[in-house]
Amino acid sequence: MSRIHVSIDRLVLPPMDIADRNALVQGLQAELRRVLGAPATRADWVRAHRTPVLRLGQMPMGSGPSGGGKFGVTLGRTIGKGLKP
Repeated sequence: MSRIHVSIDRLVLPPMDIADRNALVQGLQAELRRVLGAPATRADWVRAHRTPVLRLGQMPMGSGPSGGGKFGVTLGRTIGKGLKP
C-alpha cells in the first residue's frame, strides 16, 4: 500500500461566516481523502509528484454551511482531476 501526503501551504478564502468556512474546509478534506485514497489513484502516484499551481477557474458557491460544504466537495473533486501524474 502506498501513501499520499498532501500539503496545502495556504488556503485563501473570501470573507465568509465561520460556519461556512468550516463546512468548506471539511468538505474539501473529505473529498480529497476520497479522491486521492482510491486504489486506482494511489497506483498512479507511486513516484514523487509536485503540482505547484492548479488553475481551476471560477466555481460558484452557494450560501450557508451547506453551500460551503458543497463548494468544498466540488473543489476537492476538481483538484483531484487536476492532479494527474
